[in-house]
Amino acid sequence: MKTCRTIASLRRALAAPIPGKGRVGFVPTMGYLHEGHLSLVRASRRENDLTVVSIYVNPSQFGPGEDLGRYPRDPRHDASQLRREGVDILFMPADAEMYPPGFRTWVDVTGLDGKLCGSSRPGHFRGVTTVVLKLFMLLKPQRAYFGQKDAQQARIIAQMIRDLNLPVRLRVLPIVRDADGLALSSRNVLLSVEERRAALALPKALRRARALIEAGERDSRALRAAMMAEISRQPLLAIDYIAVVRLEDLEETARVEPGNTLVAAAVRAGRTRLIDNTLSGEIEC
Repeated sequence: MKTCRTIASLRRALAAPIPGKGRVGFVPTMGYLHEGHLSLVRASRRENDLTVVSIYVNPSQFGPGEDLGRYPRDPRHDASQLRREGVDILFMPADAEMYPPGFRTWVDVTGLDGKLCGSSRPGHFRGVTTVVLKLFMLLKPQRAYFGQKDAQQARIIAQMIRDLNLPVRLRVLPIVRDADGLALSSRNVLLSVEERRAALALPKALRRARALIEAGERDSRALRAAMMAEISRQPLLAIDYIAVVRLEDLEETARVEPGNTLVAAAVRAGRTRLIDNTLSGEIEC
């Protein structure tokens, strides 16, 4: 595995001829890797000739008072895991590489970025789309891999790909969960034992919503009420939002539309923000 820390070294690594390594798969991450990330890596390895993973804790997607300084990091362990998985290139740039002095260009996907997580994290998705587009332009992958846990992010990336005619196929893979049902997240390590236990109300609420939908419930108010009741039983959790939205535009919908509905929630456990969702439909570009 080649490890590149500058754009110049990345370009050299990509330019070097590698027999039989034409199709590039790309997995962007912020590091502190878990099985969710590794599931994306394995999919890329199956579907492409060459797999590139980036590890970059992108400061522009963190707002004032958010957890940029607390975000967990372990680059040595991450690199060891990726080496075992057979990754070809690891890109770990410094901030100065991605945002050099005088940087002024930003990417906004309007109409999708201010909803759900964007309503409480203004500017977050501008940071995401800007850095992802920059990475796409550097790597020119045929496929890029994202997890469903970040469903709004994936939907926004899909819109960017479509609107800008980017020659990359988006692959959104299912949420990977711990044995107790909590969606894997790098931030889970920040939870106390009590917060970790309380956080289980989030996937439990989503399972309740899914069961209601499968039983024929279509009223979004009923789904939100059931989820609210489940999460509210845990005093350590503060609800950011519970939403039932159309997948196509992330607008609230009064009734579930099979094949076009995202049920999503965000909570805070102490200083740690957690998100989760259940999806009816596919995110594609």
